[in-house]
Amino acid sequence: MMTTCTEPRPFSPARRSLLVSMAALSLAPAMAWAQAEDGLTLAFVPQEDPEKLLGDIRIITEWLSGELGMSVRGFVTSDHAAAVEALRNGDADISFMGALPYVLANEYAGATAILQEVYFGRPYYTARVFVRRDNGIAELADLRGKTIAFADPISESGYYYPLDLFAEVGLFQRGDDPGAFFDRVLFAGGYQQAIQAVANGLVDAAGASQYADMLLTPNQQLEVTWIAESRPIPSHSVIARGDLAPDLREVFVAAMLRLNEPELRYLLQYVYGPDGYVVADLAAYEEVRTLARAYGLLR
Repeated sequence: MMTTCTEPRPFSPARRSLLVSMAALSLAPAMAWAQAEDGLTLAFVPQEDPEKLLGDIRIITEWLSGELGMSVRGFVTSDHAAAVEALRNGDADISFMGALPYVLANEYAGATAILQEVYFGRPYYTARVFVRRDNGIAELADLRGKTIAFADPISESGYYYPLDLFAEVGLFQRGDDPGAFFDRVLFAGGYQQAIQAVANGLVDAAGASQYADMLLTPNQQLEVTWIAESRPIPSHSVIARGDLAPDLREVFVAAMLRLNEPELRYLLQYVYGPDGYVVADLAAYEEVRTLARAYGLLR
């Protein structure tokens, strides 16, 4: 589903930067101008309630349209795999996604990480295994024969990192069918859906981002705790398709970094609510790439 943006204002700082940069181009100017005239299409993965996300998209794309002086459209993908495919086939120019989908998009679609989210001053976070406080589960071994919900089958914090916690303590091996350990393994479709399933007693545990419990109501937060935590993971990222004109990529990065400015920080709540953004550190994704190889996701 796309959102249509208001008429952009013509002379924002980012727009002036775009005009100066593109005037200086000597290679493929026609391609760059064509992309600018077409505007940008952004793909958002459903980490939270898709209906709320649609409203957020309208607000942030309208602001970006004005800041960049071009049309910016956004849509919600069905999952991370669809976001990777949207970059690969050109349906999206830029996507917001986790570190594992990024390494897949980089490997199979030539996509490039351009920004990382910052939380509490850090461009990384962890995954946790959450349970209800009243279900008697105190450690990972207690989940044998139980039900668990993960966020997404190609999510790092919503699947592979919490799954790997069980392998690290020897409950099963990397590559084993987790269904042989658990009674049922479910994919809920997002962090909020996975942890809500725990809070509502529909499953015994959930594997999700350390911040997933912030998506619960205050009363639910009191009922849920976590029993295991992963090593640090690069934070969720903003990814550009490989053939996006460098000028457009640069002015988009400049516009997103403006969200760190005090007067614009309120807009961060409309892009998943980080504390800010930093330019992506490509080296930070190497451990994620290693884990993806260990689980057969990369060659």
